[in-house]
Amino acid sequence: QILYLKPPWTLANLLKCYKKHWMAVFGYVVPRSLLSTIECLSKHLYADKPFDSSTVRVLLQESKKLLHAFSCRSDYNGVLPQAYAEVAKLCETLGGVRAALVEQDLSEDIMVLSENAACEKMEATMPSLQSTEEKELQPSFHVTQENRHQEIWSVLEGVWNTMNLYSIELFQKLDPSAVTVAGKASFEEAFLGLQKLLAAVKDIHEGIGR
Repeated sequence: QILYLKPPWTLANLLKCYKKHWMAVFGYVVPRSLLSTIECLSKHLYADKPFDSSTVRVLLQESKKLLHAFSCRSDYNGVLPQAYAEVAKLCETLGGVRAALVEQDLSEDIMVLSENAACEKMEATMPSLQSTEEKELQPSFHVTQENRHQEIWSVLEGVWNTMNLYSIELFQKLDPSAVTVAGKASFEEAFLGLQKLLAAVKDIHEGIGR
């Protein structure tokens, strides 16, 4: 009789009821700090914009926290464990997709770095010309140098992005709340990738020095 919204409920209705009756009702059943979880779900699920994978991952983790908290009270005739299992399955699927994308990006970045390192070595074998004709062609030489600077910047940006991807992998390994997904890159693969990056960065550094 005193409900903020009467049934039948949609998910949006339920989230509004949670917030309206949180202090008087739900805060006595689950930890009151979980109100932030309700607000997070409400804010993102009904925002008029598409989700990125990071937001989806946060929403799934927050949903798991809420379902786990209510499971301490009751299994609600088996409905709650089933819901928790479905959310956990979605987390695992998302983790697999993220891992595949990270692996693909790493492979592409390493390929680009290898190609640019080869270009650096080829340029090192070319003789340096200091003729009068070259001095007269300063404008075109300037353009070439500018393009080279952009290329070097692009390679360095690739190195930075790749290191960020490795960092994400490492933090996921260290974060207890992160989902363990089969098929992620092993530490040995990460180490070999870092060795390739080190060699490529060394070639770039030597090229800049020349």
